[in-house]
Amino acid sequence: MASRQKHSSIPKVPVSAATPAAKPSIQRLPDLATQVTDRVYGWRRKAATAGVGILAVVMGYGVVFGHNGLIAFEHKRLEAQSLQRQMQELQTDNERLLGHVDRLQNDPGAIEHQAREELHYTRAGEVIYTLPGAPASPSSKDVGNP
Repeated sequence: MASRQKHSSIPKVPVSAATPAAKPSIQRLPDLATQVTDRVYGWRRKAATAGVGILAVVMGYGVVFGHNGLIAFEHKRLEAQSLQRQMQELQTDNERLLGHVDRLQNDPGAIEHQAREELHYTRAGEVIYTLPGAPASPSSKDVGNP
């Protein structure tokens, strides 16, 4: 490995001529390898933690603002409540109309009342007086025309 380095400041010493000072640097190689692997694993841990954090943020955003997120769920819940109220009103109106139909089918007085109201029927000898509508207010008249 030392023979491959071109610009190293460490002098090249043959292994046979190794001095006692060269032995400690060789003994430090396992410690250096341990430090390098610790740094690599540390970087990997940090990158994995950052990746999981980013994933959690993206998933949280999707849960709140996504297509089926909490915001959409709240809108659907409000829409369901509105439709429930509308359905209740329609059921009440339907019951009222069913009662009216039942009266028209079974009560001759109800039929007569309906005919008098809508068709302006009268009995023999009755006179209907029609009153004119309320006089028009000055604001509804054309001001510019004499």
